[in-house]
Amino acid sequence: MVTDREYALSLDENDPLRGFKSLFMITDPEMCYLDGNSLGRLPLATVSAVNEFMTGEWAAEVVTGWSHWVDEAQPTGDLLGRATLGAAPGQVLVCDTTSVNFYQLALAAINARPGRKTIITDAANFPTDRYILDGIAKQLGLNLVIIDNESPGSAENERITPEILEKYLNSDVALVTLEVIQYRSGARNDIKSLTDLVRNHGAFLLWDASHAVGAIEMNFDANGVDIAVGCTYKYGNSGPGSPAWLYVNKRVQAELQVPIQGWFSQGDQFGMGPVFERAQGIRGFQIASPSIIGLRCVKSAFSMIEEATISAIANKASAGTQMMIDLYDAWLVDLGFTLLTSRNAQERGGHISLGHPDAARICVALRQFARVIPDYRTPSSIRLAIAPLPTSYVEVWDGFQRMRDLVASRQYEKVAKPDSRVT
Repeated sequence: MVTDREYALSLDENDPLRGFKSLFMITDPEMCYLDGNSLGRLPLATVSAVNEFMTGEWAAEVVTGWSHWVDEAQPTGDLLGRATLGAAPGQVLVCDTTSVNFYQLALAAINARPGRKTIITDAANFPTDRYILDGIAKQLGLNLVIIDNESPGSAENERITPEILEKYLNSDVALVTLEVIQYRSGARNDIKSLTDLVRNHGAFLLWDASHAVGAIEMNFDANGVDIAVGCTYKYGNSGPGSPAWLYVNKRVQAELQVPIQGWFSQGDQFGMGPVFERAQGIRGFQIASPSIIGLRCVKSAFSMIEEATISAIANKASAGTQMMIDLYDAWLVDLGFTLLTSRNAQERGGHISLGHPDAARICVALRQFARVIPDYRTPSSIRLAIAPLPTSYVEVWDGFQRMRDLVASRQYEKVAKPDSRVT
């Protein structure tokens, strides 16, 4: 039975990915870290990779190292695309931040549809994406349409279906942007059906895959995705603030011109000429010098993901979130919790979301009293993840048992107000 700890231990015993946890630096083996959807653990290989770069390359080569560092964003992008996105070479760059890449590709898509004045997103989309779109709409005089997927009855678990989206589409729409995995609820939107629908109306769909990359299979090429962005520090385990990535399918690369014409996207980059002439291919979407240290973090982490295979990772994410839901049913329903994530494995990613009126205090208390790390999202959500490489099934099981005991005993009511504004 799922409520027996031996059940989780048996899952670990038969887990084809069980050996990967030992490849991460875990300083407190008693802590249940269930927040890999926010920040992944540190791979041991990353420590070696960064040290070797600093002492063996930067120190020894100084500026001459740029002769082989200069294009490193591209092969690192190919690795990330191959390991997690289902993307052929020449379509992914690891560079800049998710926000910068989102702005770049959103504006490029809008400018590629002149005369169209409408852009669409959803109310539950990640705040940065909504804020950037709001700024673009104000700057260009566009109509920003926000789909209500938060009000009761508007959408199940915030999930955007083709039936919901189609009502908003017409010949005036230039851009639609959605998350692959809704950051708060964990709902998974269907990439292919939504992409096809938007393309049939002549618009671009820009996917934000930040909460999906490294947790599920997305198969961008096969699913006909045009453009997408995402981060590397969640299930990608590449470190806080590590470089983000952008994906531009080869069939639309010539059609899109990003607004920031940086010198890395100049065709004759070192000619230093007076006129900007964009480089062909994916380099035409790069702004400036990449963080080489950051790229090495991405390379070591995503090489591990490639070795494990994204299919095996996705299978564990599905099994792990199912165990969470089963434990919720057995232990948490009678304690005032509600499930905010789909029971259908095809409609969720690597984390689930639980609602509770005292969610904020429970999250703080779990950290202070129970050595469990979840995270809190307004207004009343507790997010809990299984990061398939560094997280064991028994770690999830122990975390849920501690949460049950904490809430049943009402110990969480003793929690002090946290000092940090980070939730």
